[in-house]
Amino acid sequence: MTLKERIVSRQARIGVVGLGYVGLPLAAELARGGFHVWGIDVDPDKVASVNRGDSYIPDVSDKELREVVESGHLRGTTDYGDIASLDVVDICVPTPLRKTRDPDLSFVVSAVEATAAHLRPGQLVILESTTYPGTTEEVARPILERGGLKAGTDFFLAFSPERVDPGNKQYATRDIPKVVGGIDEKSTELAAALYAQIIAQVVPVSSTRVAEMVKLLENTFRAVNIGLVNEIALMCRRLDIDVWEVIDAARTKPFGFMPFYPGPGLGGHCIPVDPFYLSWKARQNGFECRFIELAGHVNSSMPEFVVERVADALNSVRKSVNGSRVHVFGVAYKRDVGDVRESPALDIMESLDRRGARVSYTDPYVERLPQRVPALASVPQSEVRDVDCAVICTDHSAFDYDAIVGRMPLVVDTRNALRGKREPSIFRL
Repeated sequence: MTLKERIVSRQARIGVVGLGYVGLPLAAELARGGFHVWGIDVDPDKVASVNRGDSYIPDVSDKELREVVESGHLRGTTDYGDIASLDVVDICVPTPLRKTRDPDLSFVVSAVEATAAHLRPGQLVILESTTYPGTTEEVARPILERGGLKAGTDFFLAFSPERVDPGNKQYATRDIPKVVGGIDEKSTELAAALYAQIIAQVVPVSSTRVAEMVKLLENTFRAVNIGLVNEIALMCRRLDIDVWEVIDAARTKPFGFMPFYPGPGLGGHCIPVDPFYLSWKARQNGFECRFIELAGHVNSSMPEFVVERVADALNSVRKSVNGSRVHVFGVAYKRDVGDVRESPALDIMESLDRRGARVSYTDPYVERLPQRVPALASVPQSEVRDVDCAVICTDHSAFDYDAIVGRMPLVVDTRNALRGKREPSIFRL
């Protein structure tokens, strides 16, 4: 039986390397589709949690996870040796930035090296980690070929960008079209066949480089437009114009306009990171990405602007930031998730600390902030007292916004969560 026949008949054995926000939903979806899936991760706690059926990812419920674990279709393991028995290996590991804003491919290299150590003829390897164009061919392929097997002849290799949007109730893994590009036609065909078993629409492209570029375009598009609307917000502040009212009116145009919204800064793993992967690769080829760099500058300046608005609010009642108690509502990077990666709220809290404020926070999705020194714990909203100024950094739906306005003497709203409220105690972005 050929690999494609095993895939189409759901008899192929699948390995998903990396059980984070991308890997676990994909592994669960493949298992629910009838495949036998090995979830591979270096973190024994994640593996143990998976095998108990206890999900740590909001997009995968405990019920969904337990069903596929108890049916025997999904098991977690820390043993990369299991790769030798698999038909497909799908790599979903993080791709952060270094402090110098250069790509950090250490997780990808480690995962690919571990895969290469157990690679056998006839396998399909897919990379999903967001990265710069050329990574699959220039980094992954040489590592996989070290043992003598040749890509496109002895094994197959493709790239398919993850498009996960944590917390999105409308679009889960199965609903989002999957872009696939292989190093050759056969690799593309096999990867497309795999995803077609669990995803409604598969979009084949001509190469891994095109597939890699697709994801960077998508997130750079968002980063640049968010940078634009953040700059418009700063301009409107100077002109005494409500930027939120401007956007609401502009979005009534049925063509030629797509609404983006200002905020306290960019967060999450993708939008603050991916454009710099693209600009780094462009610089290596003698091209300067001026739009991307400028948008990054604007977006990275927003946390400090929020702190300035806190100072404005406190000054209005003749108080200084130094010595004031400032309480942050929401520290996750987006609404209704518990992910604090690159969250602008952390930068805001750090800046307030430097100015002498006493900072606390409430977030129903983030119980503790261990990266803070000393570590902070979330305060239930009903127990927040004696605050000089509140800052809404993340507009979680669980917050009682009427109570925030009623109980907090000053509120800086960075998300337009208090839409329609015009109290003088409210300071908008």
